[in-house]
Amino acid sequence: MSNAALIAIVGPTAAGKSAVAMSIAHRVGAEIVNGDAFCLYRGMDIGTAKPSGADRAAIAHHVIDTHDVSAEVDVATYQHLARTAVREVLGRGVPVVLAGGSGLYVQAALDDLQFPATDRTVRARLEQELADVGSRALHARLAAVDPVAAGEIQPANGRRIVRALEVNELTGQPFTASLGQPTAWLPSLRIGFDPGVAAVDSAIEARVHLMWQQGLVDEVQRLGPHMSRTARLAVGYRQILEDPQTARERTITATRQLARKQRKWFRRDPRVRWAQTPAQVDQILGTLEV
Repeated sequence: MSNAALIAIVGPTAAGKSAVAMSIAHRVGAEIVNGDAFCLYRGMDIGTAKPSGADRAAIAHHVIDTHDVSAEVDVATYQHLARTAVREVLGRGVPVVLAGGSGLYVQAALDDLQFPATDRTVRARLEQELADVGSRALHARLAAVDPVAAGEIQPANGRRIVRALEVNELTGQPFTASLGQPTAWLPSLRIGFDPGVAAVDSAIEARVHLMWQQGLVDEVQRLGPHMSRTARLAVGYRQILEDPQTARERTITATRQLARKQRKWFRRDPRVRWAQTPAQVDQILGTLEV
């Protein structure tokens, strides 16, 4: 591989992407750029499975803990942060491993996506409608004007529904049209890591139980009064804020649903080379040039 390679490790949550990213970083002398939307928030540590202090001491990590939990961080902001970090690291002749499962965020870092500007008046009106009629009513409206976007956005994700409707109103085009055809921002090797549905489902259950043991409920209750609407959307955090008594099982279910959505998102990209085991990752690294 070249001395300044960009490698992406993508796939469903709890698949083991972080361990793979660490292994590759050690192997090629790389630094890691975060590709998880909620790892940007300071204090959201347990529920996001944020890299440990030991991992961050061993390998430099970028685009983590960039914002307070009260901030509304969008994909355009992340795109700027991620690309700035990638440029800086590659500029030193050091390889980059971009690792994460937030589909649109990862694609925004890797592909030349353009995000339309926002209009505060339109946004405020749509957000008031969201408060008045709920996310499912707005999702039905989105399905009428942009069925592709509606198929990608969960009916409960009011923030993304509002954004898609805002773009449609401002541009007269579907939100998906604003993303354009995926053209790589920089050459990259994209590796999807997915041990399979059964293995990931089992890992999700184990991870959620571990998060509860580590004190996720206390973390959420401490952060809750300060969390932005965006931060509150994180799986686990949302369930605990709604009802701590039933949150654990609902978090397992929601995380499994998220994993399936992430798998679907990344599987549709033919540029991603898939691996089920670390050995298969090594084979891809050994046979392909970035």
